[in-house]
Amino acid sequence: MSGPRIVLVGPMGVGKTTVGALLAERLDTDYRDTDADIVAAEGREISDIFFDEGERHFRDLEREAVRTALAEHRGVLALGGGAVLDKDTRELLADLPVVYLSMEANEAVRRTGLGLARPLLAINPRQQWKLLMEERRSLYTEVARAVVPTDERAPEEVAEAVIEALELGAEAVPGPDPSTNPTTSGADPSAGAGTAGTAPGTGTAPGKENQA
Repeated sequence: MSGPRIVLVGPMGVGKTTVGALLAERLDTDYRDTDADIVAAEGREISDIFFDEGERHFRDLEREAVRTALAEHRGVLALGGGAVLDKDTRELLADLPVVYLSMEANEAVRRTGLGLARPLLAINPRQQWKLLMEERRSLYTEVARAVVPTDERAPEEVAEAVIEALELGAEAVPGPDPSTNPTTSGADPSAGAGTAGTAPGTGTAPGKENQA
């Protein structure tokens, strides 16, 4: 099978960047983030692209960035929060090992905060986040082979849950024991993990964080 080894999707602030880097380390492969690709290509932040050219222009850039990354990258790939809005992108994700990292609204507001540069949460972030998720949740589930809740979980636990959900344990370097990891208890779970659930119809247990 060609394409990335793992593709992470989910809302802004869920921890795709941190978890993706951990997964790449565990699987001895490279990590790539399509939002970072856009920033590097444009020479400016995503929030600036939104404000200067609007969301439609950003989505055009995002579509091409995702297409390129899926064709080129063979490691762990994280997509921006709104990448799944594009029908062509969803078609490209079909049959790939996509994992949806999920979280609930209260956790999302706590993680993303009120002052971070997230253009779609500029006004009334809690309400805006809920509206975004109403639009996107079914799309995340549609493309996902596995769903991993992340609420109140440390990044290492999320990575382990992803590895288990995709049955990659035999290929992974052993991670730290969560019971001895000081980040597991009382840590900021801004990139946290959770137990894997089953994605409908699959039979499989379903840093600068992506901003849009």
